[in-house]
Amino acid sequence: MPRLALYTLAVCVLAIAAAVVSFARGSWLGIVWVLIAGISSNMAWYYLRKARADRADREGAGAGATS
Repeated sequence: MPRLALYTLAVCVLAIAAAVVSFARGSWLGIVWVLIAGISSNMAWYYLRKARADRADREGAGAGATS
């Protein structure tokens, strides 16, 4: 798993935890944390898909060069 995907996944988990704590304390600030969790989740998914596509391109280019 790419490093950026791991970082954004960690941010997502921490944002979810912060949202739970905020809502448990009765604060509406948890909505901001939920939005941050959503953005970081999308970023993690993007970096994971990008790494898979890059790896597939490298493998495809390598296979095409040897044929």
